[in-house]
Amino acid sequence: MDEHRVKPGEKIKLNEIKCSVPKKWEGRKVEGLAKLAELHQELDKLQEVLYAEHKHRVLVVLQAMDTGGKDGTIRAVMEGVNPQGVKVASFKTPTPIELDHDYLWRVHSQTPGKGDLVIFNRSHYEDVLVVRVHNLAPEEVWKKRFDQINAFEKTLADEGTTILKFFLHIDLDEQKERLLDRINDPTKRWKFNPGDLEERKLWPEYMKAFEDVLEKTSTTWAPWYIVPANANWYRNLVVADTLVDTLKALNMNYPDPVENIEQYKTQF
Repeated sequence: MDEHRVKPGEKIKLNEIKCSVPKKWEGRKVEGLAKLAELHQELDKLQEVLYAEHKHRVLVVLQAMDTGGKDGTIRAVMEGVNPQGVKVASFKTPTPIELDHDYLWRVHSQTPGKGDLVIFNRSHYEDVLVVRVHNLAPEEVWKKRFDQINAFEKTLADEGTTILKFFLHIDLDEQKERLLDRINDPTKRWKFNPGDLEERKLWPEYMKAFEDVLEKTSTTWAPWYIVPANANWYRNLVVADTLVDTLKALNMNYPDPVENIEQYKTQF
């Protein structure tokens, strides 16, 4: 779904981009869920070939505001996929040891090896989002990080990593409903953090920070996709469809490492 892809250098105004289902998909939820089921089957097969071929590396980055649906996207999109060869890395508040190193130190060790599909639940972009909004580093420090991140991702890409980055775009009203749902539903209360309400007050500052991220770090080698995420089913459909198309484009094949394999039939 390339209509959600951010072109390099494109100016972004998030308040002008819909968070709801696009017009052409309105009223087509049943069809969308059926397509998602097909994508699950394709993704399962493609991930197996990725792992077996042991040639390509795939990195998926998920960023969103609180309640944006990062965990739900991982569960829904990767449903039925063999966990062998798939890993999720979450980046929370840095530890003292991590803070003793440069901000990319803890990230680089989590990037995928050959045959792996790695999903970042939050990522190195926290260092130009949270760090910026909460003034944890001066502007002259975090501003340089856009170029540093582009260079970091270019290195990964040059070494064979395919990178996809998804910003799960919800609006303020949707976040309110999701936070209230966490309070009202006993099975979801464990997810509620009073600190989320303080972060919510900083919504305008976060939107500006995300706009800069999307404008300055969507590249040909590591593109961003702005995913309308108010409707979970459409969010999952966009991410799954983009991932499947990307994996198909790698033209992967099962390896055949044993020469003259037919001769082994006679040994049974």
